[in-house]
Amino acid sequence: MLSRVYCASTIGVDARLIEVEVNMSGGVPKYFLVGLPDRAVSESKDRIDAALKNAGAHFPRGKITVNLAPADLPKEGSAFDLPIAVSLLAVSDQINTDKLERSLILGELALDGQLRPVKGVLPMAVEARNRGLEYVLVPKDNGNEAAVVNGIKVMAFDSLKQVIDWMYDEKLLSPIDLDPKTLFSHNGRVEVLDFEDVRGQENVKRALEVAASGGHNVIMVGPPGSGKTMMARRLPTILPPLTLNEALETTKIHSVAGLMEPGKSLVTNRPFRSPHHTVSDVALVGGGSIPMPGEISMAHNGVLFLDELPEFKRSALEVMRQPLEDGSVSISRARMSVSYPSRIMLVASMNPSPSGDWYDPGDMEGVTSIQMQRYLNKISGPLLDRIDLHVEVDKVSFDELSAKSKAESSSDIRSRVIEAREVQGRRFMGVEGVYCNAQMNTKMARKICRIDDAGELMLKKAMNSLGLSARAFDRILKVSRTIADLDRSEAIKSNHIGEAIQYRSLDREGWLG
Repeated sequence: MLSRVYCASTIGVDARLIEVEVNMSGGVPKYFLVGLPDRAVSESKDRIDAALKNAGAHFPRGKITVNLAPADLPKEGSAFDLPIAVSLLAVSDQINTDKLERSLILGELALDGQLRPVKGVLPMAVEARNRGLEYVLVPKDNGNEAAVVNGIKVMAFDSLKQVIDWMYDEKLLSPIDLDPKTLFSHNGRVEVLDFEDVRGQENVKRALEVAASGGHNVIMVGPPGSGKTMMARRLPTILPPLTLNEALETTKIHSVAGLMEPGKSLVTNRPFRSPHHTVSDVALVGGGSIPMPGEISMAHNGVLFLDELPEFKRSALEVMRQPLEDGSVSISRARMSVSYPSRIMLVASMNPSPSGDWYDPGDMEGVTSIQMQRYLNKISGPLLDRIDLHVEVDKVSFDELSAKSKAESSSDIRSRVIEAREVQGRRFMGVEGVYCNAQMNTKMARKICRIDDAGELMLKKAMNSLGLSARAFDRILKVSRTIADLDRSEAIKSNHIGEAIQYRSLDREGWLG
C-alpha cells in the first residue's frame, strides 16, 4: 500500500514542496527513512510512535519505507513529524484521506501528541498557494503566520488527535480569518526609545535624519560616553513604517531563522540587529552546511548596528562588502546555492583612537601615530567607501545635559523623513531595486544629482583643499540629493553640497591629526 502527503522545506527565503511517500508491505517489521534526512528528521520515528499511541492510534506493523522526495534535496528540521505521522495513518487506513491531496501539512510532534511550532511556515504557505493546494495544516502557534497568505485555508491544530478528527469532519474547525493590513495598527510595539531623550548632539541628529531620509550608511566617530550607541538605537524610531511587501519580506527571513514569536503573524516594525564584535563571518552574513540567514539578512529593511567597528574581525567586515553593494547575500554550497536579501542601513560607531579620545600628535604620553594607524587599518578603504556619512561626535557639555527644555521628538523627525522618502518614491517609480537615494548606481547619480556651477566649484575646492578622495565624489552627490529632498528643493544648491562635504571626515588627509 502507498500513501502520499505534501510537506515543504525552505531554501533560502523560499520553500520547495516535498512529497512524503510511505509504502507498507508484509514481512518482518522494519522502518526505513530515505531522502537525505538530517538528524532531527531521522529521529522522528520514536516521537511519532509515542504521539500515535497517545492520540489513540497505532504505528503500523510491517516493512515501512518513508521517502522524502525529491531525494537529492537535503531535509532538515522537525516540520516533517506531522506529515510522516499522517501518511503512516493513511497507509494503514486509520484516517480519512479525502483531503490529503489538497493539503500541505507541517508540524513537530510532542510525545503526548501535542503539536509544537516550526520555523519557515510563511514561505511554505506561499509555496502551497502557488502549487494550488487548498489547505495548510499547522500547529496552533504557527496559525497566524501562515494565515497572512491569502488564497489558502489555514487550519491550526493543538494536537495530532485534533488533526485525525478534522480529517473525518472538517466542520470541527474553521479556517483562520486574518487581514494582514490590520496588523500594522494592532501588532506594532509601543516605542520606548525616543530622540527627545538625547541631550545636545544636534549635528549628529541632523546627520542621522539625513541618513534615514536617503537610506544612507553612517559611521559615528567619538569618545566613549558621547551618545553614539544611544542615538543608533533610536534610529529605527525615525525610519518610515514598513510597507506590506517589506513586512512580508522581513517576516520570511525571520520565519526561516526561527525568530518569530509563537502566535505572531507578521513583523511590523523595522528590525534592529546589533551583533557583538566577536561575531563570526558566517553568523554575520549567513551560511552553514545547510545555509541559514546571518545578521545582515535578519536586519533586512532595517538597521544593522556595529558598535566599536575596529574591534570586529577584519575578515568578518570584508565579507559584508558585496552584500552592502548588491543588497543580497549569495551563499553557494556543493548541494545548493541560496540568496538572502540584505537591503539594510549600516550604522557603525568607533572611538577616534585606541585610548578612546581624540588623537593629539603633540601629546608625547598619548597614542603614537603608529598605534593610531594600526587601529584605523582594521577598517579597510573599500568598506568605508560604502559608508556615505562620516560623523564626528563630541562629548556633551554640562549645560546641554542639565537643560530643562525637551529635545525634538522622534515623531517630528520621522514626519520629515517620510516626506523625503515620498519624494524619492515618486522619483524612482518604475525603477526596479531602487527605492531611495542611497541605492542609486553611479550612472543614475550623475544623471539625477545635477549640480549648478556654484556647487561644482565648491565641490572642486573641497576635493583639492580638504584632500577628499575620489571615491567620496558619488557619495557626496547622493547625500546632497537627500539634503535637497529634505529641503523640498528640486535643485541641488551649494549649501546642500557644503553640508554633504562635512559628512566625509574620514576621507580627509590629515584626519589623524
